[in-house]
Amino acid sequence: MSLVRVLIVDDSGFFRRRLSEIINNDPRLEVVGMANNGQEAIELTKSLKPDVISMDIEMPVLDGISAVRKIMAQNPTPILMLSTWSTQGAKSTLEALEAGAVDYMPKRFNDISVDKNMAHQRLCQCLFDLASSSHGQKFNTTSFPSSQVQTENIKPIDAKQSKQNSIRLIAIGTSTGGPVALQKVLSELPANYPYPILLIQHMPAAFTPSFAERLNTHCNITIKQAEDGESLVPGTAYLAPGGMQMLVKDLKNSLVIKLQAGQENQTYKPSINMTLASLIPICPAETLVIILTGMGSDGRDSCSLLHPLGTTVWAQDEQSSTIYGMPMAIAKAGLADKVLSLSEISRHLVELR
Repeated sequence: MSLVRVLIVDDSGFFRRRLSEIINNDPRLEVVGMANNGQEAIELTKSLKPDVISMDIEMPVLDGISAVRKIMAQNPTPILMLSTWSTQGAKSTLEALEAGAVDYMPKRFNDISVDKNMAHQRLCQCLFDLASSSHGQKFNTTSFPSSQVQTENIKPIDAKQSKQNSIRLIAIGTSTGGPVALQKVLSELPANYPYPILLIQHMPAAFTPSFAERLNTHCNITIKQAEDGESLVPGTAYLAPGGMQMLVKDLKNSLVIKLQAGQENQTYKPSINMTLASLIPICPAETLVIILTGMGSDGRDSCSLLHPLGTTVWAQDEQSSTIYGMPMAIAKAGLADKVLSLSEISRHLVELR
């Protein structure tokens, strides 16, 4: 098996050397080039044709966001943004994702893990996963091939049939590729949308306030970071805060958000599984769950419990997914009532009115 070819882009010579050592120590990866600004990155991407790129944001000559736009237009390649975990870093990273970058990680490895070796492993694993694309656009990161998903076995339930369940709540879970996917789906909804929406996006605490604010400016419905104790109201989407677990409680027939601090041993903070599990004793037959693009299988376990109780489950299709991992896990387990593209999801959500 050939090595994954990595291009490093950063204006710091020290950081480029350090990152190169980490990557080359992984037997699956090799650094094929290094650039110290965005313009060099564009040129090296064209000549070297790397499998994946690590990209800094603030650089001379041409910044990382501008470089991402040009690379994705000229030579589409999976790009991992290395960002500072700050408010400004969050805003810039979200712009990079909108420009076409696939994922992001902290530039300070201590922000990944206090264990240095673990931080290095996660970085290399992320680069390896993002490189598993045949055309630099679609990635498959789960352990089973998409050809094993038997779409003909998926129950043909459409949006109109979902109305019969008297939908009370919509929950959308996503990870890698989610920021752009959520904006595309939510921006189609009218301001008077009749249902509250829970948004569970794998994202660090420094990013979720900026992300909620960004979504709110692009959408007709109200989008905000969830607060502990607030009641769910129609026409509002509640984004789970990074580093927290967002649960739902039923208080006097009113759905109320309960936030809990994420624990050290929890892989995802927020976790789609934890949010969905809190709905099991409340309104399973009145809930629509939508699983969008992302690595891994977060959400599958809780959907396996909710679905037999009457919960309607939609999964994003492979063609429109940035990473066809989480939605494929749903489809593979036979839990998807419908497998839809992003545009179809938007249309069906509007039809639920």
